[in-house]
Amino acid sequence: MTADATIATMTPVTAFAALEGDQNAVLVDVRTRAEWGFVGVPDLSSIGREALFVEWQSFPSMVVNSDFCEAVVDAAGGTLPEQILFICRSGARSLAAAESVSAFARSQGLTAVCINVVEGFEGDLDAERHRGKKNGWKAHGLPWRQT
Repeated sequence: MTADATIATMTPVTAFAALEGDQNAVLVDVRTRAEWGFVGVPDLSSIGREALFVEWQSFPSMVVNSDFCEAVVDAAGGTLPEQILFICRSGARSLAAAESVSAFARSQGLTAVCINVVEGFEGDLDAERHRGKKNGWKAHGLPWRQT
């Protein structure tokens, strides 16, 4: 990827299939601890995998985690995976996280394909201003669990 490269995107369904088909790909959930606990998390156990959980921002201040890139490397076992899928509530924070890790990889002379999972875990607001039914990981019926 070049310095001005656009981050690739995948829908939740495509992301799950990519994780199922590529044992080297990882899913990083960048939401807050509160979201993981109260809303739930992607459950990859059916494909013999586990998501990584690294906050992009911490609740309640929502200050960006200045050690995010290093924390992703640590969570991945000390090396930057070659393909990293990022997910948040609806796709905005995960895009920022993907851009950050992509720039970090370039600065280290590494290649990492960073992918934003559009729609996110809960998806967009529906007509009643609720999440989780219009689109997103949960709305597509992908496996998830409460922590």
